[in-house]
Amino acid sequence: MTSRRRFLAALLAASAAPRLGWAAAGSPSYIAAAREPDGRFALFGLDQGGAQTFRVPLPARGHAGAAHPSRAEAVAFARRPGPFALVIDCAAGSVLHHLTPPDGRQFNGHGIFAEGGAVLFTSEQRSDTSAGVIGIWDVASGYRRIGEVSTHGIGPHDLRLMPDAKTLVVANGGIATDPSDRTKLNVPTMRSNLSYLDATGTLLEQIELSPDLWQNSIRHLAIRRDGLVAFAMQWEGAENAATPLLGLHRRGAPPVLAAAPLADELVMQGYAGSVAFAGDGTEVAITSPKGGRVHRFADDGAFIGPVSRSDICGLAPTRTGVLASDGLGGLLAIQGGTPTLLSRANVAWDNHLVSLTT
Repeated sequence: MTSRRRFLAALLAASAAPRLGWAAAGSPSYIAAAREPDGRFALFGLDQGGAQTFRVPLPARGHAGAAHPSRAEAVAFARRPGPFALVIDCAAGSVLHHLTPPDGRQFNGHGIFAEGGAVLFTSEQRSDTSAGVIGIWDVASGYRRIGEVSTHGIGPHDLRLMPDAKTLVVANGGIATDPSDRTKLNVPTMRSNLSYLDATGTLLEQIELSPDLWQNSIRHLAIRRDGLVAFAMQWEGAENAATPLLGLHRRGAPPVLAAAPLADELVMQGYAGSVAFAGDGTEVAITSPKGGRVHRFADDGAFIGPVSRSDICGLAPTRTGVLASDGLGGLLAIQGGTPTLLSRANVAWDNHLVSLTT
């Protein structure tokens, strides 16, 4: 039988051992969740060409993920409202930690590493009121939860770190939901917002849309290197309203709403699933799996044009364009409006592609 002293020595050595970098997991550029043909779910690593670099099983459907900036470690979040988040060693293909929100909290599908990977922030909400919460987890101590702050809104979803590495921006979707079945409880009175917070949770700036657009739920975010924020929206109001589904915001200025021509906007069916800036920052795109469309816009909000693709949703930057994923297993590089199929896997890619470099 192992002695207590030897056990503690081994534990200390294990905790002090350096974690492997992303090269040990095949040097992926992206991570994405998917459903496999037998109905099981997994998290995958993908390289620039769309090839798979690793696969780790998930216990249920995944949504988005957070990639550690230096070591081959990712956090896979359940589809909201989520009871779990898994910290995965992507090199070994093993689960390091099971994260569970405190009683009365639920994960909302997104998270982000900060402070060089020392801290994990998670998007959450209170189960009883849907009031938004950011959970704060100490990575070095085994992802111990060390606190939480308010998001200053209802039903937060995506959150990102601004280029100053000190400011968080949160998409408060505005929708209160039943924690048991995701039933929307307040659509007639909902109000979403975009909130900027410092590390202490202090609200630095907040924008809301005009009253006629209060039912446009701000859901997903992309940040350009100069601090320009793009936000994707999902319309919860009357059908065929053809509202803008992309907004652009720079702190201290009013938001710019980017609209497509009426016929193109109607095709989107009021739903933008993901948003990303092209790698060179010259344009921004949103996807609609419901409409089978990618819409491309200039960085001033001018509509450039559409790309059609069935069940397309995931979106992430490439060096000069964007990479998109669909529910048919396709990964497409889109540059200058031209889609190029990089690969097709026997999986159904879920909503998001997460870049390891942004």
